[in-house]
Amino acid sequence: MDITRGGGSSQEDTDRGAAVELNYRLTAEDFEEALRARAWRSRAGRTQMLVVPLAVVVAMVVFWTFEDTTLPVGIFTLVLSVAVTSWSAVRGLRTAGRRMFSVTESSYGQCHVVADERGLVTTGERASNTVEWTVHREYLETPGLFVLLSGDLVIGVAVLPKRGARDDADVDRFRAILDQNLKRL
Repeated sequence: MDITRGGGSSQEDTDRGAAVELNYRLTAEDFEEALRARAWRSRAGRTQMLVVPLAVVVAMVVFWTFEDTTLPVGIFTLVLSVAVTSWSAVRGLRTAGRRMFSVTESSYGQCHVVADERGLVTTGERASNTVEWTVHREYLETPGLFVLLSGDLVIGVAVLPKRGARDDADVDRFRAILDQNLKRL
C-alpha cells in the first residue's frame, strides 16, 4: 500500500487500462452501513457481534449455579442482560462508523477512485492511496455500497459508494472487477 500526501496521483496510476471510476464524498452513514453489513455477513463480524451476549449468558448460568435465584428472576435478568449487551454492540457499530468517517473525511474529503485488474487508486483532496487486490480478501455488497474486507484478524474496511459511479453499467463493471479479484460474501 502506498499513501502519499497532497491529493495528487502519479501518471502510472492514471494510465491503468480498462478501469472503472467512482467519484464521491463518504458519509458517516456509509461507514455505519458498511460495518453493519460486515457484522452480519462476515465470520469475523458475526463473532464480534455475538461474543459479548454469549459471555453474558455464560456468566448468568455460572451465577445461577452459585446463587439461589428463582427461575422467573433468572430468566428476566438473562433477557434484560442479553438485550442491553446486544443494544450496546449495535451502538458500538454506530460509534465506530462515525470515528472511521471523521478520520477518512479529514484525510480525503472528495474522493476519486480508479479500479482495474491491479487494484484501487484513491485520490482525495489531501491524500492518495494505491492498494493492490491482495490487500483485501473478500467483499460484500449492500444496496448502496461495495465493502472490501482485508481479513478476519484485521478490521480493514474499504467503503465504496455505488452513487459514485456514472451509471449502472459502471456499477456492473466494478462488480465484475471485484468478482475477478476477491471472494464475494
